[in-house]
Amino acid sequence: MGVPHCHSLYRVVVPIYALGDQVPDIHPEAFVHPDAVVIGSVTIGAQSSIWPGAVLRGDDGQIRIGERTSVQDNCVLHTTADHPTIVGDDCVIGHLVHLEGCTIESGSLVGSGSIVLHRVIVRTGAMVAANAVVLNDSEVPSGAIAVGIPATIKAGRARRADIEAGVESYLHKTHRFRTELRRIG
Repeated sequence: MGVPHCHSLYRVVVPIYALGDQVPDIHPEAFVHPDAVVIGSVTIGAQSSIWPGAVLRGDDGQIRIGERTSVQDNCVLHTTADHPTIVGDDCVIGHLVHLEGCTIESGSLVGSGSIVLHRVIVRTGAMVAANAVVLNDSEVPSGAIAVGIPATIKAGRARRADIEAGVESYLHKTHRFRTELRRIG
């Protein structure tokens, strides 16, 4: 008789919390890493992924994540009582991003380390560059990229191929982690 496989010895536990009557709704085909935290009024769509250190705190209002969207390591998604945080389908939310009370439409990318604030709309096919700060009430039009602090808009500079490559990469990672991740210590 051989040594048992590690996965038979350990269970992966994900911290998902209800807050009163606010209960997360996570599609069974989504992947939430066990070191991410999901609290309250949060909806996560099919094949979407929430990565280590990410916090999605839907206490004051709703957070909605569409399908096939990645919310990468150490992101913070929060909301306000008046403005939900909405992320569409096929989006890439890079590492260390802060989203609060904004809308990221389907097929968009928010680069690592950026901040997108209240009532901002990032339109389909738009990008927010790494480390950009998009201030309240701004709009990033389709095909544009927001760069800098505070962000300025560069029309026609977004690269749809980069967004699509990011989505595909994380769909592959999501499948791999859903089937192969196991805690061994």
